[in-house]
Amino acid sequence: MKKIKRKQIKEQSVIVPGSKSISHRMMICACLSKGRSDIHNLLQSDDICLTMDALKHMGAKIDPVEKNMYQVTGFGGRPRPCSTEIYLGNSGTSMRLLAGIAALGDTPYILTGDRRMCERPMRELLDALNQIKVLANSVNAQGNDDQGTPPVVIQGGPRRGGGVKIDCSRSSQYLSSLLMMGSFMEDGLDISLDGPLVSSPYVDLTIDIMKKFNVKAWQMDSFHYRVDGNQSYQPGSFFVEPDLSNAGYFWAIGAITGQMIWVENINGRSLQGDLNQIKILERMGCTLKIEDHRIGVCGSSLTGVDVDMSDTPDAVPAIAVTAAFARGKTRIFNISHLREKECDRIDAMASQLTKMGIRVVQGDDFLEIHGGNPEPARIETFNDHRIAMAFAVPGLVVSGMEIENETCVEKSFPNFWEVFDALAVTGD
Repeated sequence: MKKIKRKQIKEQSVIVPGSKSISHRMMICACLSKGRSDIHNLLQSDDICLTMDALKHMGAKIDPVEKNMYQVTGFGGRPRPCSTEIYLGNSGTSMRLLAGIAALGDTPYILTGDRRMCERPMRELLDALNQIKVLANSVNAQGNDDQGTPPVVIQGGPRRGGGVKIDCSRSSQYLSSLLMMGSFMEDGLDISLDGPLVSSPYVDLTIDIMKKFNVKAWQMDSFHYRVDGNQSYQPGSFFVEPDLSNAGYFWAIGAITGQMIWVENINGRSLQGDLNQIKILERMGCTLKIEDHRIGVCGSSLTGVDVDMSDTPDAVPAIAVTAAFARGKTRIFNISHLREKECDRIDAMASQLTKMGIRVVQGDDFLEIHGGNPEPARIETFNDHRIAMAFAVPGLVVSGMEIENETCVEKSFPNFWEVFDALAVTGD
C-alpha cells in the first residue's frame, strides 16, 4: 500500500525513462537485423524484459553493457526453434508484435501469458496470418476461441506474402506486427484494413523505427499499407526517447497544482501519439512551454472539454484524473478499446473516481467526468500500471490518498515512485 503525502510543489524538471512503445519496437528490429546493434536509453521494465526473453528464445543475443544500454546481435529474420512455451505475462504489445516474428519461424512457437492476457483478443491477427499461409491458432483451454485469445500457436509458412485484409478496430498492434515481419516475405505485404484504425500514431511510430533500420513501409491511404519484400534490417546505434505516456502523469501534476512541470529530453517533433495530451491540457486551460529539449505544462483555472482520444488511449487515465479538478463536464470518447487493456480502463477510471466523490458516467466507448472537489480514497489498481500512476497525481493536493498494489508500475516505469516522491516542494 502506497500512502501519498500531500505537498506543495514548485516549478521543476523531471526525467522519465525511455518509451515503452519505442523500446519494444527497437529491440525487435535489432533482433531482426543480422549483426550487432547498440540501443541506448532502453526502458528497464517488466514488459521489455518479457520481450527480450522471448527474442532470446528465438536466437537473439542480448547483453547489457551499461545502465539502460544494450548490445544486440540479431538472427536476421530467421528465428531458431523453441521447444518451450514463451511466456509474455500481460504484455499485449509483446504478444501481438512477437506473433508476427514467430510467423517467420519454420517450427511452431507457443505464445502464452497470465490470466488477463489469456482473455485479450488476437483473432484478427491470427486470421490475417493464416491468409498468408502461416498456421496461427488459439489453443485457449477456456473456450474463448472466438476471440482467438492466447495461448496461441504459430508456425511460419512459405514466406510468399502478398495481399492480406485485417480489422484493426481493436488494436493498431496487429498492423504493426504485420509491417515489421513483411519485409521478409518474397512479395512483401499489401495490407488492407476492414475499417478505421485505432491508435494510428503507434503505426506511424512503427514505420519510423523500421526506417531507422533501413526497412521502408508506406501508408498508401487511410485503409491501405504496403511493405516491400526482400528488404534487410540494418544494425546500428539507436536512442530511445522518453516515454510520453509516462510523461503525462507529470504534466497532469502541473495542471492540477498550478506549477510549471517540465519533462526533459523531449521536443515537439516527437512521433509519439501521447504528445497530443499537452494540447488537450492546453484546451483545459493550461499554459504550455515547448523548448528544444523539454516541454512544460502549468495549470490555472481548468475547464472541462470534449475530446476524441481514440489515437491516444494510454493518456486517458491522466486526462481523466485532471478532469476531476476541472469546472464542468469532460467527455472522453471513441475509447472502446480501453476495455481490452491490462484491465477494463473505462470501468476502472469510473469506479475509482466515483470513490473520490466525482460524478462519472460511462458508456461502451466513453467517459463523462463532472469535475468537483475530489476526496481521498483507497485506490484499487486492478494490477494496471496506468491506474496506479494516474491516481498518484491527485494525492499531491488531496490528503489521504492510498494506492493498492503500487508495485504494478514496474510494468512500464519501475522508478516511478522514486521520481514522484522526489518532487521538489516549495521552501526546499
